Amino acid sequence: MDRGRSRVTPFDPAHIDLPPEDLTVSPSTGWTRAHWAAVADHLLLALRPYATPAHSRLLLPGITGAHGRDSDGLEGFARSFLLFAFRMRGESGADPLGFTEWYRKGLLAGCAAGGPERWPSPLDVPQAKVEAASIVVGLQLTRPWLWDTLSAHERDSVLDWLADVPHGAYPDNNWRWFRITVQTFLAGEGRPHDPRLLEADLADVESYYRGDGWYADGPLRAFDHYCGWAMHLYPMLWAGSPGAEELGAAERRSTFRDRLADYLDDYVHLIGADGMPLLQGRSLAYRFAAAAPLWMGALTGASRVRPGVLRRGASGMLRAFLDRGAVDRHGLLSVGLLDAWPAIAQSYSGSASPYWAAKGFLGLALGADHEVWTAVEEPLPVEIEDVRRIIRPAGWVVSGTVADGVVRVVNHGTDHGSPALVTADAPLYTRLGYSTTTLPPLLGTTRSSPVDNAVGAVDPRGRLTHRSGFVTEDLIDDGLAAIAGSTARTHWVEVEEGGFDVGWGYRGTTTDGPTLRTVSVVRGPWEVRVVRRLVADEGDEPVRLRVSGWPLVDARTEPGMDGSRRVVVRSGGAFSELRVLQGAGRTGVHIERGTSPMGAVSAVPWVEFEALETTDVVAVAVRLGRADPPPAPLADLVRGPDGETVVDVRWPGAGRSRVRV
Repeated sequence: MDRGRSRVTPFDPAHIDLPPEDLTVSPSTGWTRAHWAAVADHLLLALRPYATPAHSRLLLPGITGAHGRDSDGLEGFARSFLLFAFRMRGESGADPLGFTEWYRKGLLAGCAAGGPERWPSPLDVPQAKVEAASIVVGLQLTRPWLWDTLSAHERDSVLDWLADVPHGAYPDNNWRWFRITVQTFLAGEGRPHDPRLLEADLADVESYYRGDGWYADGPLRAFDHYCGWAMHLYPMLWAGSPGAEELGAAERRSTFRDRLADYLDDYVHLIGADGMPLLQGRSLAYRFAAAAPLWMGALTGASRVRPGVLRRGASGMLRAFLDRGAVDRHGLLSVGLLDAWPAIAQSYSGSASPYWAAKGFLGLALGADHEVWTAVEEPLPVEIEDVRRIIRPAGWVVSGTVADGVVRVVNHGTDHGSPALVTADAPLYTRLGYSTTTLPPLLGTTRSSPVDNAVGAVDPRGRLTHRSGFVTEDLIDDGLAAIAGSTARTHWVEVEEGGFDVGWGYRGTTTDGPTLRTVSVVRGPWEVRVVRRLVADEGDEPVRLRVSGWPLVDARTEPGMDGSRRVVVRSGGAFSELRVLQGAGRTGVHIERGTSPMGAVSAVPWVEFEALETTDVVAVAVRLGRADPPPAPLADLVRGPDGETVVDVRWPGAGRSRVRV
């Protein structure tokens, strides 16, 4: 089955002048550096009609972020300035389209004291601190052609605006790198800075490191794409910047390189054969910014992944999103995931926010003769063989299948929280499963009652419990399957109106539910999901338990072949299936409209078990795939040598996995 790029380009060439595909150097995607450059130029030129007269703001149509229109305009400038910087760096300043003068004018207008287009102060608008870091990175990358050509007075005006960035409150997450980046630039230019604050920020981001190349986005179990497009991007750029030497950049650089290499070993296994990255975590409107760590590996040499694989992954991501409508007919990146879907925005997002996708163009900072551009594309791991991999820091089991190119993650370690921190489940963090081809419903019922890839008790109002604050158990591989588990004191959430964000879910008051242990046994497209209700408080009543599967859009339900013990939802060539292996369950499908950016109608299969008593065990086989699956697993309950309950999972034709619950 050929899952590489077709020779026919789905991306509409009427909107952009692309060179012919080159299937010799890029047999999978057909795209070369020339294609990336053409897309970058198209995106930059399409923004110009939305600029203010002096170019300091790009006021795009669409939603307004929480910090207001002026902040959104700065965001448009700063994020596209980053794209300009990558483009100019790789061309050694060659600039036939006049980008340098265009952005020079906007930079000086944005920093002009008392000027009509001066940017909002970072003291007044927190978002300006984020954008300041992009401006600094851009100035560093284009120094010979922009910064070094400014007069002393012009440089002072820029530095005066940046001087306010380090002050005020900063979230305890990737934002610390924005302050580090700007403070270090100020230090390199001989401006006042706070060395103690720099050291404190460096210590904070170091505390986010969880091992094996993985950073959380702060102190919580927040594992997402910020690990790649922030926590591995800024350290490597910072380590080579003027002013960083005094902070031990040389020694830190070696550590950063080793961690990036470890991260990339995992990361290339999280890309589907169609080019889509794992659809999980907040800020998905940044789309192909997810390619940034791949390019950083090439830029720094901090990668054991071959250059042809790095480019295959990055070009696959760019094509995957462009082919699905990320750029509209005006040449703008819409707020959405595939095409426009404004509801995916976080509360801080505005119409220019998607231009953090500029990070995905980091590879353009490398010249056309760099090996990452000249090497022949090589297949991704999931295009070579089935993938089964444990990412221990995030509590993930990765399962990719070569037959259909789909990569799935079974999640027992990430919830954007911490053990025993009881909150509402965040749809993009706390689900039991994420993949490169599905996305949890983000609106509708799921706001207060998890819909997909969930295990929980159902109350009389039909609401499902949440599991945030669960405790992660061992993650192992027995040679046949990967096994992961978690135990949660589940809880219902009475949501607060107006407190919802698609990245973090609802705020609200909680009511305790039963304690449930869930164990996943994963092999190929199948997961055997085993659930046991643990010892409850005296007087607890039996509960109704629901287990839900993978969400598909614009789907239809297949007729069950095994009565009420099997349910299948189909969308095109994709299948989402549940099979009852242990317990007396009834099946159904949850259907809603307008709740997902993946399609108009979302469908999620489920199984419910009535009157689950303490110590009862049920088991369900869960499948997501696009190809004919291997035979479904079976499961029996047996007694272990110590009298404990053991689930004996049989993989037809392969062997057995045994799980103690």
